[in-house]
Amino acid sequence: MLVSDFNFHLPEDLIAQTPAAERDGSRMMVLERATGATANRMFLDLPSMLRPGDLLVLNDSRVVPARLYATRGGLRTQIPSQQPTGRIEVLLTQQQSVWEWSALVRPGRKVQVGERLLFAAEGEAPLLEAEVVEHGEFGERLLRFSPVADFYGALDRLGHMPLPPYIHRDDQAADRERYQTVYAQERGSAAAPTAGLHFTPRVFDQLRAAGVEIARVTLHVGLGTFQPLRVDDLADIRLHSERYTLPQATADAVNSALSEGRRVIAAGTTTVRTLEHCAAIAQGGPLAAHSGETSIFIQPGHRFQIVQGLLTNFHLPQSSLLMLVSAFAGREQVLAAYASAVAERYRFFSYGDCMFIA
Repeated sequence: MLVSDFNFHLPEDLIAQTPAAERDGSRMMVLERATGATANRMFLDLPSMLRPGDLLVLNDSRVVPARLYATRGGLRTQIPSQQPTGRIEVLLTQQQSVWEWSALVRPGRKVQVGERLLFAAEGEAPLLEAEVVEHGEFGERLLRFSPVADFYGALDRLGHMPLPPYIHRDDQAADRERYQTVYAQERGSAAAPTAGLHFTPRVFDQLRAAGVEIARVTLHVGLGTFQPLRVDDLADIRLHSERYTLPQATADAVNSALSEGRRVIAAGTTTVRTLEHCAAIAQGGPLAAHSGETSIFIQPGHRFQIVQGLLTNFHLPQSSLLMLVSAFAGREQVLAAYASAVAERYRFFSYGDCMFIA
């Protein structure tokens, strides 16, 4: 199967540039896996579409203001008059240790191992300094930051929310709140788990009143979720690894739901990847709490062991996320649903509308 088998036509004006006026005011296409039938609903209808006893699993990772701008500090061995100049854009993609982060840099060809990057507000002394210590296989750099008293405080002051490149505007103050789920907790993501952006406290109240159980996993979204695919054949795709945590309470909740024949509904593809990776580790046995890394690539032919329902946004053509959704609901049915969404003028991608597939 080829990457091009997952292409579709999307008019540019359907790519959402701003969030909906209200988080829970988005449209929601419903796709029935058994028949391929679709219906046009609203996200606020979701509580009425779930069953008492359903287990809804969320990804509670928190997006960090991971887009930074640095000035070049040169190599430590260079004298100031020989040091290069120019602004470097840095996107932190994954924390590797206390002070080390993988990052994408632009322009990348200018940033070499051993170079220092200085991060400062305009006209002020640097708040952060990092050394480039390694090149990665996906074109990223490994940055080692000098220890500071409040690293995340410095990020909050200097960083920008890492809006995807198809949003053609600079981030704004409102994005600090809207490009973040209302239940986000542990910091670490370089992109939002966007299916979760629609939830509000009133929707959670309605879900609980409907008898829906809610649990959480954490997967820090990085290159493994949004990197472009540079191969033609699905057999050649390898995704970058991402860190995840399966808490004990969630492992117990999933085990109970499966043993009792209750549905497990995943909010977002990152939740799907976490649960299905954990199922593969369990090898048919019950899930056990743990943390780790996953580079799982879910494509048509995958046998889902846990997830029986999926809430997800509309994804990019020829993306690994569209392939995951196609694995869950069938490529032809998903592409037909996407064609219908285009005709019905749904809003696409991170700040767009959503689908519920069951």
